[in-house]
Amino acid sequence: MTHQTLPPSSSPEREMLRSKGQFWTPSWLARVMVRYALENGSQTLFDPAVGAGAFFVAAKDEGHRHIHLSGYEIEASALAEGLDHGLSSEDLKDVAIEDFLASETAEPLMAVVANPPYVRHHRISLEAKSRLRQIAQHYLGHAIDGRAGLHVYFLITCLGRLAPGGRLAFVLPADTFEGVFAPPLWAWVARNFRIDGVLRFTPDATPFPDVDTNAVVVFVEKATPQHQVPWAISASKSSDTLSAWINSPGGDFSAAELITGWTRLDQAILHGLSRLGMSKNHEKWTLGHFATVMRGIATGANDFFFLDRKAMEEHGLPSMYFRRAVGRTRDIQSDRFTMDDLNKLDAKGRPTYLLSLDGRALDRFPDSVCAYLAQGESQGLPEKALILQRKPWYRMEQRTTPPILFAYLGRRNARFIRNEAGVLPLTGFLCVFPKTRETRSVELLFEVLNAPETIENLRLVGKSYGSGAIKVEPRALERLPLPESLVVASGLLNELQHQPMLLPA
Repeated sequence: MTHQTLPPSSSPEREMLRSKGQFWTPSWLARVMVRYALENGSQTLFDPAVGAGAFFVAAKDEGHRHIHLSGYEIEASALAEGLDHGLSSEDLKDVAIEDFLASETAEPLMAVVANPPYVRHHRISLEAKSRLRQIAQHYLGHAIDGRAGLHVYFLITCLGRLAPGGRLAFVLPADTFEGVFAPPLWAWVARNFRIDGVLRFTPDATPFPDVDTNAVVVFVEKATPQHQVPWAISASKSSDTLSAWINSPGGDFSAAELITGWTRLDQAILHGLSRLGMSKNHEKWTLGHFATVMRGIATGANDFFFLDRKAMEEHGLPSMYFRRAVGRTRDIQSDRFTMDDLNKLDAKGRPTYLLSLDGRALDRFPDSVCAYLAQGESQGLPEKALILQRKPWYRMEQRTTPPILFAYLGRRNARFIRNEAGVLPLTGFLCVFPKTRETRSVELLFEVLNAPETIENLRLVGKSYGSGAIKVEPRALERLPLPESLVVASGLLNELQHQPMLLPA
């Protein structure tokens, strides 16, 4: 496909692509995937999300002039682009203009290639989610976590329809292998299919530059599973090099182009297929031995509940109903956040006041607070999904002040922050609560957490996105390996000897 660049991330064109999950596959990668899928001699190439026909163009470029092309595409305008890239009306005559996941056709598939729509769960309607749960139930025997994106169900359905000896090559975002739904999904794959290869890319070789995803290609055959999984990390956009690897993963390749290896299947599923090739870590200690982790406060409507000083005073809201808070990771510039830093944000007009009301009846609040809440009701806030779960709607989530914050997602590197200002964090942060609040112990833990070796381990537990961004959920952060050498050298264990309940059995 000739579409190898995308509109700027802030452009309307880019937002339209994101809403539809459309990111065209570059021709060099499409050729690799087509070669693998058709290696079994299939005379039909199937694509459940044809788009502009990148894989069909690749098949013709590879000399498969008489192969039968079939598939689905919901956007007729996208399919029409294929005519501009060398496809004919005859080539596209068996592409149905309808939703693949809603189709009742279930013929076995022998060669499947796809870059399915990357539509994350929060962009999927409740009605569609109900239908998707049925798909997982049908093929896996159980539903999967509702945070799975649309691309996951494309994968499940295509695998479920794969004929014996059939081959599948899918481009997927890393969250397909790292999300909470991933272990049971890939355990099912491992029991029923052979994973022939997992391909990742260096930042310079990514097939989708400037897209907030970390692309992974998985190659799967409906054949007896093998106990080892080959993986590769490509620094090259050479179709021939990548095809040589998938055909002979034990071959000798230039390290400048391709780093390769093998991993036991059970370990690959346990740690995540998208993390293959990362250094193994069998550290004795994890963050969970020393602390618990919670997400920051979710207000449901930051514009209403999270105010700057000017807005608070304009509405006549007493300061006694507020707690100091921080909302954006970029509002904290260093690894220590002090009262001086907080006051500087306040002076800049940044929101730092969280309206933290309890559940008392409205008539027990001052008139100014009641008037402000009436404004929220007129805006329909009580009916918003998150706020709807609170009784009463204006009652704010409660947190004790976390001594350590974790900035888990953003363009800056993920980092731990010493919360010297004693602020409450919103959902841009995670709260780290050391199991002992003794100041020296907290400082020693903070020192270990912010060490480069520990930060490097975040990729072993986090969900990876484009441009090196990592998102780590609370339970995953508790599994963060802490280098034993650092734990011992810091003196942290000595500080905790009087609290044996913190130490592993």
